[in-house]
Amino acid sequence: MTKNFGVKPYLFPMPTYMIGTYNDDDTVDVMMMAWGGICATDMVALNLEAEHKTVANIETRKAFTLAVPGTDTLKESDFFGIATSNKMADKFERSGLHAVKSEKVDAPVITEYPITLECEVVEMQSQPYGLRVLGRIINVIADEKILDEAGKIDAGKIQAFAFDQMQNGYYAIGEKVGQAWHSGADFMKK
Repeated sequence: MTKNFGVKPYLFPMPTYMIGTYNDDDTVDVMMMAWGGICATDMVALNLEAEHKTVANIETRKAFTLAVPGTDTLKESDFFGIATSNKMADKFERSGLHAVKSEKVDAPVITEYPITLECEVVEMQSQPYGLRVLGRIINVIADEKILDEAGKIDAGKIQAFAFDQMQNGYYAIGEKVGQAWHSGADFMKK
């Protein structure tokens, strides 16, 4: 038995990413987004609504940071998705989080987020189905607390969470359940 739902954006998991930009007055702006991800080895694609203050900031500064929040900042991160800088100028200050200026791009790095991609805008594409921002990854910053013994990023230590668009929930991510390009290798032997 199945049930049809029609046309809905129902993929799971949906990422939770935090876009960091600077406003015209150099204050920090952060928004949560879910419709985006890696689109090339050194590129990200953000699918956004043009009305966001963050979009105007990206267009002006030609740079942004893209961070993966951990469950320890879920409340603050959700707040960044609820509140708009178009109506709440002190949105970032209300969160209690902290930022430093990126050393690589004209955008803030939120220090509580465990992994941050520093990005330069390559292209802003206005398309019939929405705005897409393409950004080139200039650098990746990772908090030492998410590194393994060999100094590599351990995804389980990020304590990331995914968005459920079907019921508007968040789900913790972290348990490793297999090894890519290995777990299904036995099927290659048939």
